[in-house]
Amino acid sequence: MKYSVIIPLKNEESNIGELVQELEPVMERLGNQWELICVDDGSTDRTRDVLQKLSKEKPYMRPIFFKKNYGQSSAFDAGFRAAKGEFLITLDGDRQNDPTDIPNLLKLIPSCDLVCGIRQKRKDTLSKRMVSKAANAVRKWLCDDGVQDSGCSLKVFRRECFNKIKMFNGMHRFLPALFVIEGFRIKEIPVNHRERVKGKSNYNIFNRSFNTLADLWAVRWMKKRHLNYQIEK
Repeated sequence: MKYSVIIPLKNEESNIGELVQELEPVMERLGNQWELICVDDGSTDRTRDVLQKLSKEKPYMRPIFFKKNYGQSSAFDAGFRAAKGEFLITLDGDRQNDPTDIPNLLKLIPSCDLVCGIRQKRKDTLSKRMVSKAANAVRKWLCDDGVQDSGCSLKVFRRECFNKIKMFNGMHRFLPALFVIEGFRIKEIPVNHRERVKGKSNYNIFNRSFNTLADLWAVRWMKKRHLNYQIEK
């Protein structure tokens, strides 16, 4: 299998159906075998019901259901480990990422290991944009990963590279830094960013910024303590 698309979901009953409708023609035009792994992270709405119905209609869909809410990093991790594709594609379930950007990211992946989207003309609230800007500045200072927008979920990377990544809660925010630590090649590309028109954001200033400070220092520690040696032949 060529591509695995992984989407974490929490209370996105009003978005997932339309997102799949947008995603399907984009992936089919690529002309390679693909799968869609949707991870329901303990939703309390009808997300599970919608996924079960869709999976009966769409043979490429493989839903995963958590017993309770474990967080976005766990949802991504479960999707990565279940994936069969050579390349993994990630995006959010709120439809703010545009699936039509995926082919542009895939054009870059032959020359690198991870392609990250850079959200253009952010459609988030002013407070979210300010927090994101500050968080990106602190992350770049502490982690020195060279990435402009680590918070953009639209990414493409090689599955074989993921096997070398150290997993922890909050990992999804620092994938580029973790790839850099392992010596992998990263590229970035501008992508579209859309307004959330249905559902409600599951994140706020407290769970998106304050809880990441300890994670930032953990990544910085990992980078400084990472074993990096070469054996002379």
